[in-house]
Amino acid sequence: MKKYDCFVIGGGPAGMTAALYLLRSGVTVAMAEKLTPGGQVLQTEEVENYPGFPKGIKGYELADVFAEHLEGYELDRYTEPVTSLQHAHGANKLKVGDQEIIARSIIICTGARYKKLGLPNEEFLTGKGVSYCALCDGNFFRNQTVAVVGGGNSALEESLYLAKLVKKLYLIHRREGFRAAKYYQDKIKASPVIEIVKNTIVKELHGENGLTGVLVKNLKTEKEEVVPVDGLFVFVGYEPNKELLPEGLQTDEIGFILTDIEMRTNLPGIFAAGDCRAKQCRQVTTAVGDGATAANSAFLYLEQLNA
Repeated sequence: MKKYDCFVIGGGPAGMTAALYLLRSGVTVAMAEKLTPGGQVLQTEEVENYPGFPKGIKGYELADVFAEHLEGYELDRYTEPVTSLQHAHGANKLKVGDQEIIARSIIICTGARYKKLGLPNEEFLTGKGVSYCALCDGNFFRNQTVAVVGGGNSALEESLYLAKLVKKLYLIHRREGFRAAKYYQDKIKASPVIEIVKNTIVKELHGENGLTGVLVKNLKTEKEEVVPVDGLFVFVGYEPNKELLPEGLQTDEIGFILTDIEMRTNLPGIFAAGDCRAKQCRQVTTAVGDGATAANSAFLYLEQLNA
């Protein structure tokens, strides 16, 4: 049975930063990431607000830079999923694939995923016109008509990316004002491809073998109409990847992990960083900061165990 000072679950910006800081502290570290390291940043076309890249950088390029920084360190990597996690002070038990592992500390960096609308037929039409990733699926809708649902930074960023590909885009938002940064709002308004549809919700998805349109309702006028679209991209917030949490770990009502400002959870030796944590701002910069802070807290915890 392998043993580590710290096991990092998740290889996004938070996880890679946590691993880097711990490795530089001289402790033994393992990191589990089912997919290519990078997390959600891999689904981002352009990162324009990460310090050090004033001209912006492609999401996958930034992920590659993070991963490159870990090269040369003795980091054990696991690509199989973590299937169980049991908390025990100074001796947490994990199962990764078929392997059983003991880790004196754990940093959970499992991230979050896009929320769904919760409409009938949504699951069936996912991949058949309904998508949650413009970078992944946008090219399938080149020169077609699509709709985007949402009003935050992600919705507007993805709309700007799609506007380079499609002939028409409806940006549907349930409120009068957007939550997104003014920078994105100004670019959206200037786009000749994008039509903003405010105070409106999507009620139904139409199509038997693929999406053909959406039934929308104006919340002010109560008017309903079917808008013919070939694709629908949903960006209405996040929900945590919470399938793998140890028993007794405290979360908020949605499932995001509760921590203090040092990334400590209520379970000694268990830390959380990045988008899986309960917080207001979910950006690459905050994930990196969380990862560094969690690593420092984990190192101090290990020092206490050694005392």
